[in-house]
Parts: sequence; structure tokens; C-alpha cells
Amino acid sequence: MNALDESSFERLINIQSYTDEELKALHARLTEEEREISMRRRLLHAELDILRAETVRRLRDRNKTEGGLVRDGDLAVLTDILSGRGFPSEDAGEER
Repeated sequence: MNALDESSFERLINIQSYTDEELKALHARLTEEEREISMRRRLLHAELDILRAETVRRLRDRNKTEGGLVRDGDLAVLTDILSGRGFPSEDAGEER
């Protein structure tokens, strides 16, 4: 069986049976996969940072016009945004 076609568990169990070429190919593929995953993670962290900054900007802007930095419900909305649940639905009567 080709090392590239096996699951991680099978690869570890069978690692001694691989040829030098299979080990090199597996190492190269896993290195590339890790690089892609790391890049995706960095992009997600950057996107989350931008979302947090926009949320803070909106709260500051609201503070200038409405007299308070935090209103009732702001912390719940922020928690929902940062936990991935998103903005409240517009039918709930919430303003952004």
C-alpha cells in the first residue's frame, strides 16, 4: 500500500515498511499540508482581528452619538459575534 493513501494511524503503524522514496514523499506532502493549514489559520486570525476592530469602532461611534460606550445588550451581541454566532437577526429589532 502506498504511504500517501493511508490514514495517519495506518501510516504510523506501517512506517517501517515504507521505502525511502515513500518516506520522502510523505514528508513533503505533510509539510505542504501543514503549511497550507498554518496559512489558513493566520488568515482566519487576521479576519477575526478585523472583525473585533470593526466592532470596537462601531461601539465608539455609538458612544459619540448616544452617550454611552456600552448599552444594554451590547456585551451579548459582542459575545455572539466573537463566538461565531454572528449578528442578531434583523427581525429581532436589534440595530447594528
